Amino acid sequence: MPDQIPLSTDRTALVDRYVAELIQLAKAQYPEVSVEVLPAPFEDEDAHILVYVPDETSETDMDRFSDALIGRSVEILLDTGLLILIGVYEASQRRPSTGEPIITS
Repeated sequence: MPDQIPLSTDRTALVDRYVAELIQLAKAQYPEVSVEVLPAPFEDEDAHILVYVPDETSETDMDRFSDALIGRSVEILLDTGLLILIGVYEASQRRPSTGEPIITS
């Protein structure tokens, strides 16, 4: 595993960069996805991203899409030590937030 990133401002900038990359990857596959980045990650998380695909997305396509995003998240973890969790759900599974998301699209 890589060395820890020393300064919190450096770490924050790196988290922002990789969150933006994962959102861009999601939107490249499904431009109509809705994305939320949760404001208060749990435990050792650096970020937590929720991606909502259209309800008509097949289970196979959703699994493939999820695998691609999670695979990239794992690569980021191995390369940088940043833990960015990502979940893929159908749009109908979206629940009202208890807090304001950092990013929503």
